[in-house]
Amino acid sequence: MTRPLRIGTRGSALALRQTELVVNALRSALPDIMLELRVIKTEGDRNQRQSLRVIGGRGVFVRGIEQRLIASEIDIAVHSLKDLPTAPTAGLTLAAVLQRESPFDVLVTPHGGLHTLPDGARIGSSSPRRAAFVRAIRPDVRVEDVRGNIDTRLRKLDEGQYDALLLAAAGLHRLGLHQRIAHVFSADEMLPAPGQGALVAQCRSDDAETLDLLRAIDHAPTHAATDAERAFLHGVGAGCRWPVAALAVTATPAGLHLRAALAREDDARIIRGEATGALTDAETMGATLARQLLSRASDGDGNGQTQEPLR
Repeated sequence: MTRPLRIGTRGSALALRQTELVVNALRSALPDIMLELRVIKTEGDRNQRQSLRVIGGRGVFVRGIEQRLIASEIDIAVHSLKDLPTAPTAGLTLAAVLQRESPFDVLVTPHGGLHTLPDGARIGSSSPRRAAFVRAIRPDVRVEDVRGNIDTRLRKLDEGQYDALLLAAAGLHRLGLHQRIAHVFSADEMLPAPGQGALVAQCRSDDAETLDLLRAIDHAPTHAATDAERAFLHGVGAGCRWPVAALAVTATPAGLHLRAALAREDDARIIRGEATGALTDAETMGATLARQLLSRASDGDGNGQTQEPLR
């Protein structure tokens, strides 16, 4: 390619760091590549007052960047994979998924840990999934919506607006803030969001040259694992009234183990399931598990298999 590839990203410290990781991977794999950064402000960045659920969910961080990509104003878009809707955007493709950082959720608090938080503690989180899982462990806590980038959320915690925060481990690790982590939730305690911890490079479907370049940084096991997770999310449907969680890991060099859950906010129960299959069957595995859990959820009592609140 004779001109620089234009990479679009949001302007937050975390988004810029994530884009730097993609840039570093490209330059390591393709030392002669020329790259140019374009910072784009999305609707989610402009509106910091309303809840994400009100303004359109995590897709508000994606649409503005995708529009620039479709218009050929940029050549590559970098996203946190958990922010991307599962329905594909016409004319665009997810060309490369980088090797995943920690997929897990963490508690940030000066009070030691989840079980040492005061009764009725205020926990900041904009995620219904995290809220449902943490209430299953500590039904007494109050989970309150919090907006802003990681630095803003940490400042609000330090000012005493909250007793704790629920955040993704990956973001804190990437910003060198791992010392703020008080507790890392295991998959048994809190399954992560589909795609959490993974970065994706997106380009136009008809841009064969860029597609070929991005294949050099695709991590096949992570790509397959997140395909399974996102197929589960797609299978339960965007309108599912239960928070959704999923995590797939490589069980063997050619196999995946998928764990998934629907969190029932009304009674704080977690409906869980799991499946094992080949890397090549990732999407089928996710879709099949979605049908199974939806069937159990619609039964009300999970066919006798619904798990009680985690302790």
